[in-house]
Amino acid sequence: MAKIAFIGLGVMGAPMAGHLARAGHELSVFNRSMGKTQAWVERHGGEAAVSPAQAAQDADIVVSCVGADDDLAAVTTGRDGAFRTLRSGGLFIDHTTVSAKIARQLAVEADSRGLHFVDAPVSGGQAGAEAGKLSIMCGGTEPAVAAARLVMQAYAARIVHCGPSGAGQTTKMVNQICIAGVLQGLSEALRFAQTAQLDLGKVQEAIGGGAAQSWQMDNRWQTMGEDRFDFGFAIEWMRKDLGLALDEAQAIGATLPVTALVNQFYAEVSAMGGARQDTSALVRRLPRP
Repeated sequence: MAKIAFIGLGVMGAPMAGHLARAGHELSVFNRSMGKTQAWVERHGGEAAVSPAQAAQDADIVVSCVGADDDLAAVTTGRDGAFRTLRSGGLFIDHTTVSAKIARQLAVEADSRGLHFVDAPVSGGQAGAEAGKLSIMCGGTEPAVAAARLVMQAYAARIVHCGPSGAGQTTKMVNQICIAGVLQGLSEALRFAQTAQLDLGKVQEAIGGGAAQSWQMDNRWQTMGEDRFDFGFAIEWMRKDLGLALDEAQAIGATLPVTALVNQFYAEVSAMGGARQDTSALVRRLPRP
């Protein structure tokens, strides 16, 4: 069992840290909102820290799940960042979806301090985090990812080492590109079926076992038809992720025309008040028959 500092106790981080506690690890936790920190400790035990640096003080491993590039920079190399106190040889695992650029920068910075860094964004959403069934895509050295795997297996169903530092983040971009395209197609298909006055349940039964099948169809077809969009991964976060993918595409010379278009569609839904709704709310911009 390891001494682990966990930074970021949001809808993803809190259940992930909970799995680590139940696995027997000794945890020190930090969240910007001390209320969340105290609530987590009351439920799971461990120690409440007042800064990332304090959380990492006696840790072997630090795990983070925060918001965006700036948040990650603050909890690593900021004034009270964990890099300042994590012992030499320590491991930092980041589950935030951020740019590949900052992942590579932090890997270099960690190495200069005698630390190991793994960029390890996740897929599976809040439900996957709560069930301990996340898919994790990792970037980093073989030894660092091997060490991280021993910790991450507490909340993962699949862990894949995708390549050097930054490869985890670029693989997550691929994931989000795929989801955006599938949800746009699903949205159009659903509205087409409704306009044709088809029974949505029968349509799913007929096509859901063939080439049209997808996780989104299995889990969101019915709820999209019922205008229910409260399933955890918000449009504002998808827009952040697609923005990262579009920026990376420009940097490497890739072309993402459909992704750029769907990102604009998400901006429309956000302007309709849907920023905090699930990504399947993309269907809202298409008029109901």
